[in-house]
Amino acid sequence: MHDNIFATRKEHVGDFVFDETVAGVFPDMIRRSVPGYPSIVSAVGMMTRRFARENTCLYDLGSSLGACALEMAANAPRGCRVIGIDCSEAMVKRSREIIASQSLKTPAEIILGDITACELEPCSVTVMNFVLQFIPPEDRGALLEKIARALIPGGVLILSEKFSFEDPAVMAALTGLHLDFKKANGYSDLEISQKRAALENVMITETPEKRLGDLKAAGFSHTGLWYQCFNFGSIIAVKD
Repeated sequence: MHDNIFATRKEHVGDFVFDETVAGVFPDMIRRSVPGYPSIVSAVGMMTRRFARENTCLYDLGSSLGACALEMAANAPRGCRVIGIDCSEAMVKRSREIIASQSLKTPAEIILGDITACELEPCSVTVMNFVLQFIPPEDRGALLEKIARALIPGGVLILSEKFSFEDPAVMAALTGLHLDFKKANGYSDLEISQKRAALENVMITETPEKRLGDLKAAGFSHTGLWYQCFNFGSIIAVKD
């Protein structure tokens, strides 16, 4: 379905929520809003083939409609369990319908839950795809530490986020390019403005340098930015 959630002028723009309306248009929304998203999801499958180990769990934390969970399920070795966790009932319901319609060689289940509170089983691959930016900053360190503890040696976290940048000129340039990207994908100035207002209090971005430092502090041995398009990027973090 076509995303026109913010196409009509609203008297009051409330905080952005992942409700049934968003779940219904999410594939279109994220394709038109996040540069490089299809490439990142595809690479999750490639990284699963490289890093996943037999008889371990593979997690998609903040799984939305399960795009990464499906990639992991299609590329996992034998004996793995793919588990998606999301706190939105609407997203969980729709993602379960999508997964049920697929023929998967590895089972995938979607759980309704809070990723900051749930326990994680031993895992070899964990993905957070544009999720951490919605977690309160004071809770991010503990979540990354929990993931590091759950990963087996050689396990990997694939962490994608929208970033901010300390250099004002770089920040302005990348923000402008992202604006151009959204306009090229058919979003109007009104839609862009109203969605920005909706996200202002719920999405808090940080710099790539900050995140790489957080990952080291959480217990990851090797970290690096493997992908970036404008102000969106993805980090790989490996545990020894």
